[in-house]
Amino acid sequence: MDLSNLTIKQAHESLKTKQFSATELARAYFDRIKDKDEEIHAYLSVTEKLALEEAAKVDAKIADGSEFGLLEGVPCAIKDNILLEGAKCTAGSKILANYAAPYDATVIRKLKKAGAIFLGKTNMDEFAMGSSTENSVFGPTKNPHDLERVPGGSSGGSAAAVAAGECVYALGSDTGGSIRQPASFCGVVGLKPTYGAVSRYGVMAMASSLDQIGPLAKTVEDCKTVFDAIKGKDARDATSASPTTDYRPPTTDKLKIGLPEEYFAKGLDPEVEKLVKGAIGKLAKQGARVEEISLPHSEYALACYYIIMASEVSANLARFDGIKYGESSINNKQLTTNNLLDVYLTSRGQYLGAEVRRRIMLGTYSLSSGYYDAYYLRAQKVRAKISQDFKQAFAKVDLIMTPVAPTTAFKIGEKIDDPVTMYLSDIYTVPVNMAGAPALAMPVGKIGKLPVGLQIIGPHFSEELIFQAAQTIEDMLE
Repeated sequence: MDLSNLTIKQAHESLKTKQFSATELARAYFDRIKDKDEEIHAYLSVTEKLALEEAAKVDAKIADGSEFGLLEGVPCAIKDNILLEGAKCTAGSKILANYAAPYDATVIRKLKKAGAIFLGKTNMDEFAMGSSTENSVFGPTKNPHDLERVPGGSSGGSAAAVAAGECVYALGSDTGGSIRQPASFCGVVGLKPTYGAVSRYGVMAMASSLDQIGPLAKTVEDCKTVFDAIKGKDARDATSASPTTDYRPPTTDKLKIGLPEEYFAKGLDPEVEKLVKGAIGKLAKQGARVEEISLPHSEYALACYYIIMASEVSANLARFDGIKYGESSINNKQLTTNNLLDVYLTSRGQYLGAEVRRRIMLGTYSLSSGYYDAYYLRAQKVRAKISQDFKQAFAKVDLIMTPVAPTTAFKIGEKIDDPVTMYLSDIYTVPVNMAGAPALAMPVGKIGKLPVGLQIIGPHFSEELIFQAAQTIEDMLE
């Protein structure tokens, strides 16, 4: 039996019927990581001791004949900006190369309660800043479908680990597309939940008004299972929320789907468009009504995002200064530090990567006296317009469907020296974060050997409807 292709449900049933133990399952995944990960580089560190200890507890429970949950004994991977107590948490940065998490993030606490087995921490763009996982100081992750191509970013390690069968599911974070774009490039399912649906407590903040933790999995059903385990209001995160009303999703035959004209315009690969529209057509065959809509302010989303996100980055990353957090130039005898300012400047200059420094400088400039109104304030006004566009669209349709990215995965090194071209790979995902809406990426076919993803966007707290539509498409594509 090939254990690397198991879904959560299959793993659960096999544990239940004692086809293998939780310990054997965990060991099989560690063997797979040892065998495959040298070429893929999805993991930054593995937590074998912790995983085998937890697996032994699950085995004892099964031996007792006790009831055990769907996620108990099922191995998963965690993006390296989410705190797992006692494990290294580097956020892909040299400044945190030796940082160990002092406590568990809320999502980790919830998964521990559900009996999850943590295999290790996955690679990512430094502090989640990037769209290719090439900005990791520990080297790039490779796409399991083509080792010369990127897995997407910034949650590239998590997406690649799921796609390569190096875990059953994984957690990532999404600030402007960092779950959905790698899910699309690697051919897995990834959900960016409604802003506030999942607690951010214990995730390293990049842009606090945009960040959201979500699952990456092999199937829509698995993605839903993990989301159900991690969602919910948390007293430790003031921005977390629970839906105020019971959302009753319409059935597929009564579904109204909007296709925004701005997302099917110049720049979209015709082959990607064909596969995406083909998948949407399958819902139409089930009776869903498809109509063209407009999200007129989406064209400004990327420009606004890079001002708002960079501004929040400049504030959030101020703590990594060699004194409060992170590696310090004081410990480096080759660097001259005569005073506290020297320590700050040399620590940040030496241990933060180029993309992180670029965004800190851009954000600091946008917030500086004399430029605040021209940049940051104006960007926030346009953000309100983008949210309004989505609100008006959802008054007419139930779901919006678009491509996840304009192209399939690009080659490693192809865009790394041109930041603007790299930023454009998030053009279809960024507006969703600006509006705080939920969106799911799922595979709908391949161009050659490279996967193509469909993005399903819903109103706030409509994850149930998104999963329902995605499940229908997944069933029909099979």
